[in-house]
Amino acid sequence: MARSTAQRVATALRDRIEGGGLPPGTRLSEEALGRDLGVSRNTLREAFRLLIHESLVVHRLNRGVFVRVLEPTDVTDIYRMRAALETAGVRAAAGAGAAPLAAVPEAVARAEAAAADGDWREVGSADLRFHRALAALAGSARVDAAMDRLMAELRLAFHEMPSPRRFHEPFVARNRALADLLAAGEYGRAEAELTTYLDDALRLILDVMREAGR
Repeated sequence: MARSTAQRVATALRDRIEGGGLPPGTRLSEEALGRDLGVSRNTLREAFRLLIHESLVVHRLNRGVFVRVLEPTDVTDIYRMRAALETAGVRAAAGAGAAPLAAVPEAVARAEAAAADGDWREVGSADLRFHRALAALAGSARVDAAMDRLMAELRLAFHEMPSPRRFHEPFVARNRALADLLAAGEYGRAEAELTTYLDDALRLILDVMREAGR
């Protein structure tokens, strides 16, 4: 029961981190969060351990637990892993089922609708769903689990972007182009475009980090 409670608390904290309510660098106060969530310090500590395992928070000796701040090397490694998993999905697309294939344009449509409404944080969420859907074409539960963890970490980098619109807007149309290539069975072209796309996204994030002196 205690483990289950800790998992629910970890989920609540993860949602706050991914939603921007607990931005990178935030110290997670046991007293404040325990009061807010109505749980004991022991439960919170177990939840923290789960999030540390997911690389979303870090423990600093004699200072406490903090939402992780990604370094350029972290982001580069995340994108290296993404490229491997997502291109594997694209290469497997010809044998994917109808439901996994349908999830790709569905995510694009949600991003386009959010962009039309000016909701750029939701565009970011839809973009992550799009990339999860690409990797899911591989039909592997292990790939799906790895992507979930990578996407959660990537949120930390997204929250450091000074303008969500500036970062996400160019990729809405590129997501649509990728989805159209897959629908047309142009798997080789889709893989090449995805590789260039991820390189461009990584470069944008690293440029922002360099401007911030990281």
